[in-house]
Amino acid sequence: MNFLSALAIATAIATALATNVSAQGEDCEVCIKVIEDVRNMMNKSEWSDKSIVEKNLGKYCANGELPPREKKVCYYIDPIKRDIAQPFSTGMPASRVCKRINKSNAEVCAVKFPIKSAQMPKADISKLRVKQLKKILADRGIECKNCVEKSEFVDRVVSTAHMDGEL
Repeated sequence: MNFLSALAIATAIATALATNVSAQGEDCEVCIKVIEDVRNMMNKSEWSDKSIVEKNLGKYCANGELPPREKKVCYYIDPIKRDIAQPFSTGMPASRVCKRINKSNAEVCAVKFPIKSAQMPKADISKLRVKQLKKILADRGIECKNCVEKSEFVDRVVSTAHMDGEL
């Protein structure tokens, strides 16, 4: 009896850890990239000066060649640069800075990179959730009105894989 309960507890812990790790990889991914890019633009000695951090955030966001998702995050963080500069200046990791920003503006962490499915084999695409499959199709501008089963969404994603990089 003790062996079975210990096994059940170990399984529950392993599942919780695996879920936590996968959730961390998806949360605030664009925000983390922006914060890390700004941090990489600066010298380590400048990190602790809030005014320099704010100036560099503005400089990064003013770059006209930013990809659309980074521009969107910049749109959200521009008004709250001072709130970002505080934890940034203490050396807080980018993921924690973004989590803190997310408390005041949840849209910051809602920005995600698109799922690249063109290189994925069909077996991996079928492991995605229906919500993710719908998002891929929406990013491609495809409607799947008659799709009811998950396999129909998977087939539509596979059949429109050539449209992955067009948008």
